[in-house]
Amino acid sequence: MNGDLLSVLEYLEREKGISRDTLIAAVESSLLSAARKSKITEKELEIKIDPQTGEIRAFALLEIVAKAEDPTSEISLSEARKIVKKAKVGEKIKREVKQKGFGRIAAQTAKQVIIQKIKEAERENVFNEYKGRIGDIVTGSVRRFDRKDIIVDLIKAEALLPFKEQCHGESYNIGNRIRAYIYDVRMSSKGPEILLSRAHPSFVKKLFELEVPEISDGTVQIKGIAREPGYRTKVAVYSRDEKIDCVGACVGLRGSRVKNIVAELGNEKIDIVRWNEDISVYVREALNPAKLKNVELNEAQKSITVIVDDDQLSLSIGKKGQNARLAAKLLGWKIDIKKSSDVNVQDKIEHAWHELAKIEGIDESVAKALVESGYTDIEGLALATYDDLMKIPGVGEKTAEKIINAVKEIKKDKT
Repeated sequence: MNGDLLSVLEYLEREKGISRDTLIAAVESSLLSAARKSKITEKELEIKIDPQTGEIRAFALLEIVAKAEDPTSEISLSEARKIVKKAKVGEKIKREVKQKGFGRIAAQTAKQVIIQKIKEAERENVFNEYKGRIGDIVTGSVRRFDRKDIIVDLIKAEALLPFKEQCHGESYNIGNRIRAYIYDVRMSSKGPEILLSRAHPSFVKKLFELEVPEISDGTVQIKGIAREPGYRTKVAVYSRDEKIDCVGACVGLRGSRVKNIVAELGNEKIDIVRWNEDISVYVREALNPAKLKNVELNEAQKSITVIVDDDQLSLSIGKKGQNARLAAKLLGWKIDIKKSSDVNVQDKIEHAWHELAKIEGIDESVAKALVESGYTDIEGLALATYDDLMKIPGVGEKTAEKIINAVKEIKKDKT
């Protein structure tokens, strides 16, 4: 037993990184608990393991009395002096306990403790290793399914790819190779939990870092990513070196670099756009391939109004609004897209009520009400009767009279 214990302690210290002192303390504590449940009757016990020889010894802590009445907690002075010559009444003394069965108990307990410590050490090692790899991409194979979640075998450990972190349209079978991004590692009662994602925007960023040397060396920077996993991703890039085309570097010769990333993402569409600190320029890049006619910024509300020709509207908005939605997410601004024909109509409406508001007796609110009712110019108002004007919300008797009189005066002056 002693030799075996020493060999195990040396192995664990060398291979698993568990200190010998930690193991010895754990075995001593467990042996003490086991001894109390065995036939050993002494009330106070102490277990000691010699770190050099591996010898396990049990000691009872007894009080020295003139005449012992309780052998489980007391020892007579005469017996005590056989152990320590100068022993005195009232002191405590250690006496080795040697009972049948203790060696077997010691062996079983040591084995259990060591197994437990190995498991704990392995869990701790796995946790520490993968905790330091948060933000990395790992490759594993599908081991099994837990409902819609996927358990991934990483050889040294198992990881979890939750259903919400999977991409739309992807499906796997047991044994399939799978690459994913480590977004969190935490310790639970069952051991370390390694959480993976294929839907995280940083998964795309990491793929670009692996595929594009200019990104990995810092020459080209990824300034932002907006993603709808399985459908489309927009990546904003910037070059610190004017001689290097940031978009061209990411696309690669004949699209070789971006094609590899698209293939890894299950043919998810990727738009690579040039980042620009000027938002009015940046939004034009972000809404590519649509061509913008005009851009109006509201910096206070962080909103952008984009005017496009009618034939560019669907292109700028994208399928189910995806292009505009991703562009807004990429910029961090609200984007409102309008077609030029609607804007022209609105301009005409605004011009009409501005002109009507110049007429004496017609304020801005009344002018708007008149335009909404179809009266957009003097000629139209000249045809309106008193009763017609009274039907318009916000126009009372006095206002109607003022309008009719003012229009008559204008018409009179023109003639």
